Amino acid sequence: MTVPTGTGTPRTASPELLRSVFRQHAAGVAVITASGGRPVGFTATSLSSVAAEPPLLSFGVGTGSSSWPVIAEAEYVGVHLLGEDQRELAATFARSGADRFGPSTDWRAGPEGVPLLGGVVAWMICRVVARVPAGDHRVVIAEVVLGEPPDDGRPLIYHRGRFTALRD
Repeated sequence: MTVPTGTGTPRTASPELLRSVFRQHAAGVAVITASGGRPVGFTATSLSSVAAEPPLLSFGVGTGSSSWPVIAEAEYVGVHLLGEDQRELAATFARSGADRFGPSTDWRAGPEGVPLLGGVVAWMICRVVARVPAGDHRVVIAEVVLGEPPDDGRPLIYHRGRFTALRD
């Protein structure tokens, strides 16, 4: 195997190696929500478009997260793309033990009982079609059934361990 020449020393694969590499990978920020007697939600940077026909997307969720028991059983989830002015909302849904659906969060029950966040760049209601085991996570594949397309809002980005905005 040929090893590329770089500025660092190659390291054996580890969770820290993966984290350090992906800190350099800028990703859009989404909040995934669901309801199963109570609303749950979490910040995700793993959102990905899977197929256009049918319209499928995917995201990862840790099986140790407080949202997993509801996501594991939910038939529908909400996917919300956050705007550059929503850093605090992203942080709230990323913080363990936070009151994610408290008085400071603008939300309502939407179609299929899915919690919908207000003021986001775009949202989609998706029907879960698969939960694929992937280490200590599950990759959820879901089909988009309804949504509100974006206006011209600017996205929130996650890069180098923090929420940031695009620069022109």
